Amino acid sequence: MSRAALLVLADGRFPAGGHAHSGGAEAAVKAGRVSGAASLEDFCRGRLHTAGLVSAALAAAAALGGDPVALDGAADARTPSPALRVAARKLGRQLMRAARATWPSEELDAVAREFPKGTHQPVVLGLAARAAGLGAVDAAYCAAYESVSGAATATVRLLSLDPFDATGVLARLAPEMDRVADQAVPAGRRAVDEGVDVLPAASGPLLEVSAEAHASWPVRLFAS
Repeated sequence: MSRAALLVLADGRFPAGGHAHSGGAEAAVKAGRVSGAASLEDFCRGRLHTAGLVSAALAAAAALGGDPVALDGAADARTPSPALRVAARKLGRQLMRAARATWPSEELDAVAREFPKGTHQPVVLGLAARAAGLGAVDAAYCAAYESVSGAATATVRLLSLDPFDATGVLARLAPEMDRVADQAVPAGRRAVDEGVDVLPAASGPLLEVSAEAHASWPVRLFAS
């Protein structure tokens, strides 16, 4: 197993489409809930322990060989917002294209055929990690990190926030990312053994409501 593959997969320059999405930060900035480094940290912490935990568990389960169809259904059930489901599938489709080009895999090809319009991004992330020879913990860490790094990067653009401050937020959240990954991997393993109903279902209702409002804006910087 090449641990360097994890760096490739988690690299923000990996062409998976994440740069076009703010993880809810754009709506939060407009509403005044994110206005600087301190409020960004609170926002990211909330994302990490809700959407981030769910994504990390889904990714871990996929990396462990869980049924992609069942995992996709579980992701749908845990994403009440239609706008967020559309965004997750778009991101999954883009990540699938990048993963198939980087780590050719019959499993990725089969899932791409099964879901021509895309499956949820965390499921594809786990499959990509598996194709790259990585394990469930790698997939979980990648998902947890993505759940906060996208919002932090977007806020730099939205508020002209000092990039050093945004990076400091991510560094301070690192111990909590460890805890999320520690919860996600056993949950993913249980999902493979017992079924997807045991996966975490933590939610951030304000993220879901804000995503629907954001999708209706005639002008916006980010797709979600």
